[in-house]
Amino acid sequence: MALAMGAFIVGSDLFGSGPRSVFGGNQNNIGEIAGTNISRDEYQNAVQERENNYALSFNRQPGEKERPTLQSQAWELLILKYAIRSQFEKTGVKVTTDEIWDMVQGKNVDPNVKQSFTDSAGNFDRQRVIQFINNFNSPPPTNQQVYAQWAESKYRWDLFKKDLGLGRERIKYENLLIKTNYVTTAEAEHDYHNQNDVAEVKLLFVPFFAMSDSTVKASDSDLKDYYNKYKAKYKAKFTRSLNYVTFPVIPSADDSAKIKSDAEKIASDFRTVSEDSAFAVTNTEGQNPYKKYTVATLPSTLTKDKLVSGNVIGPFLSDGNYKIVKVVKVGTDTTYTAKASHILIRWDDETAPKKKIAKEKARKILNDIKGGASFAAKAKEFGTDGTSSRGGDLGYFTSGQMVKPFQTAVFNAKKIGLLPEVVETQFGYHIIEVTALKDNSSYTVASIELKITPSDDTHNAAFLKAQNFAAALSGVTAFREKAGKEKLNVLEAIDLSTNDQRIGNLGDARKVVTWLFRDGTEGKVSEVFDLDDDYVVAVMTGETEEGFRTFDQVKEEIAPAVRNLLKGKKIIEKLSTEKGTLDEMAKAFGRDALVNSSSDLKLNSNSLPSAGLDPSAVGRVFSLENGKRTPPFAGENGVIVLELQNKTIAPGVGDYAMFKNELLKNLNNRSGLNIAEAIKDGSNIKDKRYKFY
Repeated sequence: MALAMGAFIVGSDLFGSGPRSVFGGNQNNIGEIAGTNISRDEYQNAVQERENNYALSFNRQPGEKERPTLQSQAWELLILKYAIRSQFEKTGVKVTTDEIWDMVQGKNVDPNVKQSFTDSAGNFDRQRVIQFINNFNSPPPTNQQVYAQWAESKYRWDLFKKDLGLGRERIKYENLLIKTNYVTTAEAEHDYHNQNDVAEVKLLFVPFFAMSDSTVKASDSDLKDYYNKYKAKYKAKFTRSLNYVTFPVIPSADDSAKIKSDAEKIASDFRTVSEDSAFAVTNTEGQNPYKKYTVATLPSTLTKDKLVSGNVIGPFLSDGNYKIVKVVKVGTDTTYTAKASHILIRWDDETAPKKKIAKEKARKILNDIKGGASFAAKAKEFGTDGTSSRGGDLGYFTSGQMVKPFQTAVFNAKKIGLLPEVVETQFGYHIIEVTALKDNSSYTVASIELKITPSDDTHNAAFLKAQNFAAALSGVTAFREKAGKEKLNVLEAIDLSTNDQRIGNLGDARKVVTWLFRDGTEGKVSEVFDLDDDYVVAVMTGETEEGFRTFDQVKEEIAPAVRNLLKGKKIIEKLSTEKGTLDEMAKAFGRDALVNSSSDLKLNSNSLPSAGLDPSAVGRVFSLENGKRTPPFAGENGVIVLELQNKTIAPGVGDYAMFKNELLKNLNNRSGLNIAEAIKDGSNIKDKRYKFY
């Protein structure tokens, strides 16, 4: 028996994305977790276990897309082993064999076990579980093939039980911490008022952009003051940055001509073969080599005049590849298809007078079209459904897809064109133009697709160009200057982390990231990397150490915020001199000043009309007394003046249990997500896999 069971631990929130496979190196340690050095062998064994489990579950070896995830899972399992499980042990958390038994065949059976052992009615079959387990307590089969299946099932079962125990330990530990969560009645009452107190407020808002950047100048002193005040915002992880240029491997004219010649030879053979589907499957490089179409699903490259049984069409270009099509069979389908456009005129209600008005309007539009007016233009002007923007075009539709009166009118048409009378349905009156008559023809075709791929000569030419660019090149400035001379576009990748897999538009570029962190130094130019359709040359441009980004690194980033602070001061100065109502103050300031209001503002809304997201400003509203106004102050997006017109405090209630329970639920959910991350943060984890993978 094969158990397709997903391990609880592997499915938990502990896991993210990670790096690739081993390629050598002298150092044996790839990292440290909670004071324990992790060797390459131990890590690779954990990876192999994940890959084995994947192969057993999906009956194939993991590919390049799956392998990074499995490697990440292996690393997280080592974190679980050395960092998280030690916390379990400190609190006495453990899972006994009796508990495992209970989760497998007792009263609290794990959902994965239930799913894998169900009877024909979908009910859990405990006897099947017992028989399955007893099978491993008997002597192994002597037949080699049967033994292999037995060993595979036993391996999978042992791995599942191991993960089942780890998962239960994790739940127990989390529950110990989560059960310490508590919400006070005062907190619940505060949340009740956040949701139910209402303020009516009027505000004047002047966005920062109302003042030009040229009116203020942020000095280094201003920028440094801001940086020192908000330095915590610029906490940084260990990252490196690079510039790179690409040398795309694009098929040449000779490559295309060669593929076309091959396609012409295949087309010639296609005309004489009898086994059309087998020939197509053998020769195609595309998907769906044998398919049945209706007039509604025919590709634009196949027109009805060419769809004659036995006819070979092509080779022709389709989506950048050469395609050959052979019409295997022309027949009929049980479903009819037609195509039409319409203009729907709805009535205001279903009373006779209103319907009469709608019908007269529809008939007038119909007569205008009969007189030469554009159907599409009238549809855009008068249509009342979603098709109006595309000139009323409904596209193809099949039997039963439209309401009966509409379908009957279109399917009974004898020629394409405008129907002479409007058609009434439950939705209104329709003016209809039939663009394709009812048809139930079907076309079975065999298709061969040859991809236009670059030849070895084209690859070699691109590689040589990249190699010549990188030769004897050193330094960021020299890299950029040479790229400019050769008219190459220099691309930038900033703050790459050690575990990144992708760089910009390059897709999977792990080998470039590995070079960057293993061999890179500032100004060093890489070797030529082969990334599928591109050759790439990179230069390391900088590094950010773990800690805080320096002032110079964030200077340009914080400049807009500092300019806004300076502009805010000037706007406040100007508004402070104005008197009168908010409307009068806005008029005096100029056209960028906006006055808005809200009649149902609540503390938990976090945003204000015009001013946008600004929780602090919302808090100021509720600190005001009725009829009072704040002085101008700088908010998140501009300068604000608030005027409280009325504040309604919700009456107290005797029982805040509902609010307490909701707060506790949210607190528990957050705790469950954050416990593992908190343990990781305190475990001094040093992940140096990038030196090897």
